Amino acid sequence: MFFHILCDTFYIRIMAIQEAQKGILVIKASGERELFSREKLLNSLNRSGVSPDVAEQIALKIEHGIKNGTYVSEIYRKAFSLLRKFERHIANRYSLKKAIMGLGPTGHPFERLVGKILEAEGFTVQVGQIVQGACVEHEVDVVASKGDRRIMVECKFHNQQGIITDVKVALYIQARFEDIEKKHAIEPNYVQKFHEAWLITNTKLTSSAIRYASCAGLKAIGWNYPANRSLQNLIEQSGLHPLTMLTTLTELQKQRLLEEGLVLCNEIPKRKDILQKLGIASARISEIFREISDLCGRE
Repeated sequence: MFFHILCDTFYIRIMAIQEAQKGILVIKASGERELFSREKLLNSLNRSGVSPDVAEQIALKIEHGIKNGTYVSEIYRKAFSLLRKFERHIANRYSLKKAIMGLGPTGHPFERLVGKILEAEGFTVQVGQIVQGACVEHEVDVVASKGDRRIMVECKFHNQQGIITDVKVALYIQARFEDIEKKHAIEPNYVQKFHEAWLITNTKLTSSAIRYASCAGLKAIGWNYPANRSLQNLIEQSGLHPLTMLTTLTELQKQRLLEEGLVLCNEIPKRKDILQKLGIASARISEIFREISDLCGRE
């Protein structure tokens, strides 16, 4: 009897909160306002691997503090903070987008991350290659080869929220691809042929960029596009987590590791010498390795 009363009370509480949240506008990173969506918050929590019960508890706590004009980033910061109280490695997965932005300020670590993801997909990869076009030279971020196919990959990285990759970027990449194609047509023995051009970005793509890419034959991969093959999906499916996800490292230590050419958390155990060179104590190194094991599935 007590159990049924408890369940009824819990249900009434949820319904009351949901009713109170109707019509509340929250502010996105772009400055746009949208209706708060409890379902979006729960989906985001569930994707991180947290149990439905824990996701429900976190959503309830967050909903109590939401009012008109609350920033979406503030909602997710609070969710991350609550999630860390349950499981740190799941909290890290939840903060993946922020961790990718933490690869900056330059785009070079992001290019290396994309290269690692493509290697996991079976490609042979070269990062930062100079290729001669018919008109000018081009620095290609990533050259990926598989079998007899060769792909030109351009990586567009941003370390601030609210930035969207638009059609101008897609047009620019397609123009470069066509210039290299033209050079190959003129001198087929001088320039290796690219069969495709890809755009990979850690931001969202505008609808115009997606339409143009589809029409021009340019493969576009954004943070949440296309469904099941987005950048977020590729990282989660490959298990190749950026070292910026680790909470046991300071921001300065993360930057020093990136400067040393590391980009993945599972690369760190192979380079214990770098951690020692940074003056990190043995006990702290053990803690870092435990977090890597939890997050990346590596001993």
